[in-house]
Order: sequence, then C-alpha cells, then structure tokens
Amino acid sequence: MPTPNEDNGRDGRGRFAPGNRGGPGNPHAAQVSRLRSALLDAITPDDMKAIISALIGKAKAGDVHAASVLFERVLGKPLEIDIIERIEQLESALEVDS
Repeated sequence: MPTPNEDNGRDGRGRFAPGNRGGPGNPHAAQVSRLRSALLDAITPDDMKAIISALIGKAKAGDVHAASVLFERVLGKPLEIDIIERIEQLESALEVDS
C-alpha cells in the first residue's frame, strides 16, 4: 500500500490517504439542511395541495411562467431542439442501413 504524502495528504497514487482532513466542504450545507427541515415541519399535505391548485389555476388563466413551472415539474425539463434533430437523423441513418 502506498504511503501517505505528508505535503498534501494523498497516497502515492494521488488518492486521499487515511487521516486526510479533506476540504472545508460546503459552508452553507448545515444552514440549508436546517431550513429544509423547518420547511418540511411547517408545510402540510393540504398546504401542498392548495399551492399546486393555485399553480394550476394560474397556468389555466394564461400565466406562462406558472405553466412552465408546472410542465417542468410534471414532465421534466424539455430536451434541446438540436438533440431531438440529432436523434431523428440517427434514426433515419439506421433505417437506411437496414
């Protein structure tokens, strides 16, 4: 087993060696975790249903942003057009080769 390099805490293969204290991590992770916990504690399933209903209502009334958020949450982010075109070109090429 390679020995740790005392200068950078990595072994001879460049991997972190045992005892390496690592990086500082995300300084905001603990705060974000507390905020998420507070939100989860505060919101109820009925609250979520009311929010979803309001979002659907806005989308139906013509709010494009609300519709966009709704579609992205339900259907996922749309594929880029060039990706769809490339897939169609590949499918056409496969049909020609067959």
